Amino acid sequence: MRTYRRTALVVLTAALAIIGPIRAAAQTAPPKESPPPKTAPKTGTPPGTAARPAAKPPAGTQAKPGAAKPTAKPGVPKAPAAAAASPTAGAGPVIVVETSKGAFEFETYPDDAPKTVANFVALTKKGFYNGQRFHRVVPGFVIQAGDPQTRDMSKREQWGRGAAAGSGKPVGVAEFSKTHLHTTGAVAMAHAGDAAQADSQFYVTLGPKPALNGKYAVFGHVISGADVPARIEVGDVIKRMYVKTAPAK
Repeated sequence: MRTYRRTALVVLTAALAIIGPIRAAAQTAPPKESPPPKTAPKTGTPPGTAARPAAKPPAGTQAKPGAAKPTAKPGVPKAPAAAAASPTAGAGPVIVVETSKGAFEFETYPDDAPKTVANFVALTKKGFYNGQRFHRVVPGFVIQAGDPQTRDMSKREQWGRGAAAGSGKPVGVAEFSKTHLHTTGAVAMAHAGDAAQADSQFYVTLGPKPALNGKYAVFGHVISGADVPARIEVGDVIKRMYVKTAPAK
């Protein structure tokens, strides 16, 4: 019995000697690394890398936002100005008409309408047309002026009519031209039915008007600012009219 106990004690002692180191080793060995959680990478950052924080401005300073550059506006092409025509051979004085819508010039034809041109030039030099208004405008047809009553807005109902609608001194002759006709930009004398009684009222054609040939005296033609007459409206002012030149013959 004693032998048995002794043997059992020896065996137990040996077993404890073996188990002790194993338990100690289990306590000191590093635990196995847990697998990283399976999470989707953040948008905008490469997988497996952390997004870098934005750099902060130094203390005491404030980052200035860049000034936004104004968007360039597309240029609006300007309509080309009407080219000035060369004076016709034999043409007389050039008349400049400065209006509230711009200026235009027309040459005169004293060879075809000597008395008409002389009368018109004389009235222009006296300043007769300055301050008057265009009293008749028919789009695509004519613009008309030459009535001194148009300086007075209260007489608008009488513009272009009556004995006071002229200078009081008619040309006295109907000078119809077979050379200068009613083409676009023709300048001619208006009248109430008798071409010889044409006085100071004149018109500019806005298109070819052959039906007027032989009925009204054409004494000039627009040679500069040809786009202006089409912009004229009733009531637009003639700021000034003057004789520009008398071409050398």
